[in-house]
Amino acid sequence: MPPKKKFTKDQIVDAAFEIAKQEGIDSITIRKVATKLGSSIAPIYVNFNDADELVREVIHKTVELSNHILQENHTGNPFHDMGVASLRFARDYSVLFRVLVWNPNKYVHEYEQEMNPVLLDQMKEDADLQGFSDDELRLILLKMRACTLGLSIMVANGMMPEDVDEKAVIQIMDSMAEDVVMTARSRKIESLDERMDGE
Repeated sequence: MPPKKKFTKDQIVDAAFEIAKQEGIDSITIRKVATKLGSSIAPIYVNFNDADELVREVIHKTVELSNHILQENHTGNPFHDMGVASLRFARDYSVLFRVLVWNPNKYVHEYEQEMNPVLLDQMKEDADLQGFSDDELRLILLKMRACTLGLSIMVANGMMPEDVDEKAVIQIMDSMAEDVVMTARSRKIESLDERMDGE
């Protein structure tokens, strides 16, 4: 009898990630991962208690991938960087992207919990966003994510007009970011003026 194949935790997560990338996160099962590895299910259960634990590792890997794409495109402008990363993720990992954003699922919350602090930290380093409180930054981020998500969904589903290439989509996104920040700053100034008038 030949010896059983041994697989590292990372190899198992990589195999599960490939399934998620092609078929979606809900398609990950212990049996499918074992088949992908050309193995029995035993090595998977040596490393993971159940499929849910393995899926959580796939989500973590997805966050790491998102961070990598974000850092690859780092310009110091957080909304530009976030938008470019979102568009490229939607284009290159369209099935996974749609699973995370299109259908209600528990995974999107885990993804956001890991990604939001990274994005907020980048926003705090931007000179254009100085003077905003954490709550104001979170609201600005929510508005930007709504804009970026809309464009990314259009990219992932091939809904952009043929004459609108990635460069044009990025320009649209940069323009939306400027509008969101300008509006937030204008509202902040109006609020300060109103408080000063009331004193």
